[in-house]
Amino acid sequence: MTTIAIFGVGLIGGSLALCFKGKPGLHVVGHSVRESSVVKYKQRGVVDEATTSMREAAESADFIFLCVPVGNLEPYLQELSGFDLKPGCIITDAGSTKASLTACAETIDLRGATFIGGHPMAGKEQSGVEAATSHLFENAYYVLTPTESTPPEALERLTALLKHTKALIVSVDSQEHDEIVGAISHLPHIIAAALVNQVRRYHEGNGLYGSLAAGGFRDITRIASGDPVIWRDILLNNKVVLLDLLKDWQQEIVDFVNMLEQDNAEAVEEAFRLAGEFRGQLPERRKGMLPSVYDCYVDVPDHPGIIGKIATEFGNHRVNLSNLQIIESREDVPGVLRLSFREQAVLDEAVQLLEKLGYAVHF
Repeated sequence: MTTIAIFGVGLIGGSLALCFKGKPGLHVVGHSVRESSVVKYKQRGVVDEATTSMREAAESADFIFLCVPVGNLEPYLQELSGFDLKPGCIITDAGSTKASLTACAETIDLRGATFIGGHPMAGKEQSGVEAATSHLFENAYYVLTPTESTPPEALERLTALLKHTKALIVSVDSQEHDEIVGAISHLPHIIAAALVNQVRRYHEGNGLYGSLAAGGFRDITRIASGDPVIWRDILLNNKVVLLDLLKDWQQEIVDFVNMLEQDNAEAVEEAFRLAGEFRGQLPERRKGMLPSVYDCYVDVPDHPGIIGKIATEFGNHRVNLSNLQIIESREDVPGVLRLSFREQAVLDEAVQLLEKLGYAVHF
């Protein structure tokens, strides 16, 4: 029997647990420092067993997954080095920064265990074990960051285990990982937070800023709502990379300032053309660092019960609606509903149903 210990059974750890639980020859142990969380893991059936004893979970494990916040990863790794781990035990993590933890692991005597950094590049707007699902990683990239000293056999064992996630496993140098993820995830979060705070300051002097920002602005800045503590730790951990990226971003802004000051219409048009061209080449709907959204907008008349009617039709046809937002004002349209779904296939089914019922649907 292969025992897998998961420290931090939240969205990521819980989803990993569900990928492994019930598979032949695998036994999943969840750990939390809180007894209430241990009880919750058991009640929800996410793990085979759960404990508040870090030593008990670690010393029984053939694989250890550290799914705690980035700021806690190095302390957890240090504590694991004091336990009598099984010979050949593989320790990995799920953090979104890799270089510093990989360097830390190189300086620690894990007494026969092997550390291999990991980063499943998938997520959700929701957090916690309640949002965990065995489908979270399917078709997402799962990055591993082995070093030159990583035993090939250990990498093969971990890769074989992770096939249960149905993710696309890739191996990348830890520093290269941090540079890429810094550009495609960490920097956008900084930009979104900065932009929202800029508008927040304008709003303090004029409440119309907040009122009129309810539509598109809210959509393009949704990642600014990330957990402040988690993002504090991530950004500080990857600060060397991010400082260089922010300098590059400042130059991009300076370029736009110059275009506008010089009324350079051709340069503005070219900037948007190049951006659109590159964005059009990006994989569509592949799971990544920034969770995909599957939304559509429905024009509806201002009639009593219209929202309930649409929701009832979804229920009758077993279309799972994850969220609904009423957009109160839009020019030339009586009313608009924003409908959100968890998967592209469900969105497609909903659109077909709505159009069949005579509603105008747009994206």
